Amino acid sequence: MKISTVVLLLGAVLFVLPVPGTFILGGLVLLVGGVTRFLGE
Repeated sequence: MKISTVVLLLGAVLFVLPVPGTFILGGLVLLVGGVTRFLGE
C-alpha cells in the first residue's frame, strides 16, 4: 500500500472519531495525504 493511501485512511478514521480535537486533526491529515498523493511519492 502506498504511504499516501495509509495517510488518507488514517485521516478518515481520525475525522469520524467522536473525540474532541480529532475532527480538525483528521482534516489536516486528509489534506496532507491528498497533497502527498497529488505530488506523487
